[in-house]
Amino acid sequence: MPALIRPRRLTPGDRIGIVAPSGPVPGDRLAAGLDILRAWDLDPVVAPHVLDEHPSGYLAGTDRARAADLQGMWCDPDVSAVLCARGGYGVQRMVDLLDWEAMGAAGPKAFIGYSDITALHEAFATRLGLATVHGPMAATATFLKDGPTQDHLRRTLFAPDETRTVTSPTARTLLPGRATGVTLGGCVSLLASDLGTPYARPSAAGGILVLEDIGEEPYRLDRILTQLLRAGWLDGVAGIVLGSWQDCGPYEAVRALMIDRLGGLGVPIVEEFGFGHCDSTLTVPLGVPAVLDADAATLTYDVPALV
Repeated sequence: MPALIRPRRLTPGDRIGIVAPSGPVPGDRLAAGLDILRAWDLDPVVAPHVLDEHPSGYLAGTDRARAADLQGMWCDPDVSAVLCARGGYGVQRMVDLLDWEAMGAAGPKAFIGYSDITALHEAFATRLGLATVHGPMAATATFLKDGPTQDHLRRTLFAPDETRTVTSPTARTLLPGRATGVTLGGCVSLLASDLGTPYARPSAAGGILVLEDIGEEPYRLDRILTQLLRAGWLDGVAGIVLGSWQDCGPYEAVRALMIDRLGGLGVPIVEEFGFGHCDSTLTVPLGVPAVLDADAATLTYDVPALV
């Protein structure tokens, strides 16, 4: 699995575009998130349809509007990075409406989000060969309330040399060993849902796979992981980093499931790594070569996430 193109790091005064590719965005939360970004000396610009509400109640505007917002921000030469406002659901409805040729011509820039945004991380990797950032979003509660969450994202974007080694106080060895590879992954249910689409990579072979999810009971996680196993998508994976599993049932049951479904791969695995849908979440770059030391419970990037 090759390393992907790394976009440039941010500098004070940069303009950052805010988009809502998935669910509806509460206006008060967005306003609070914009204040945090301004305090970082960034210039946040909100895309036209971010506060739209689709009649469904679970989408931020129409598919075409959400796609137009993302493409518009991406192709704007004055915008240095694009940050999602929130996840939810909806990326898979709008991703086919993006003009990937035009977005490729616009050149690389940082793209940040998680949860449903996993489908866009995969699309940016397969269509543009671009490294992205699995990190907190502008209108999410954790970003608004948690200082360490804010700090780790800020340092990753502005001073990525400082965040080349990622770990968490809760991180523990699930299966020992050491692995090298390019990071990929995100929300496991989205990875499984992506299979068979033009945006799914053929497999995770040679990669360090980061996985997390929310609201999936153990039997549903079993189904998701079994689908990835049966499809051969996990064949040859180098190592696995497991994040948060909020509202997925008792953690003992989740842990037993991970050992049952993933242990047979025979690769190093770290659990409770502190990224994803958790109270204090780490920023994890995707598409960058790294070393997973499962014994030390650390993920160390060979190079900074952003150049």
